[in-house]
Amino acid sequence: VQLVESGGGLAQPGGSLSLPCAASGFIFKTYAMYWARQAPGKGPEWVSGIKNDGTSPYTAEFAQGRFSISRDNANNTLYLQMNSLKPEDTAMYYCAKQFGPDLITHIRYSDYWGQGTQVTVAT
Repeated sequence: VQLVESGGGLAQPGGSLSLPCAASGFIFKTYAMYWARQAPGKGPEWVSGIKNDGTSPYTAEFAQGRFSISRDNANNTLYLQMNSLKPEDTAMYYCAKQFGPDLITHIRYSDYWGQGTQVTVAT
């Protein structure tokens, strides 16, 4: 299993970033996926997750109305669109694979994480 995040970088407050996660080594369309983040000195935090078929997304309250999760099962890619970014969104962002098709909204319900992509929001 490989999960490779990209798209991170420096963004200004109020700006946008789009994070893709390329998946390989498993049948992507049969597993729920999610995004998590970890800021320096803090524990991992759930951001947004989605069922195997692209339905029933669940997004953490802090990201609702600003972040959007989606997936392209034909191309084995998970996405996180982040708008209206704030300095407190600065963190390493990870995509993660769950154990089955249905989304379980627990940060530890995963068997694989990617290496992460750094997002920094600053002027």
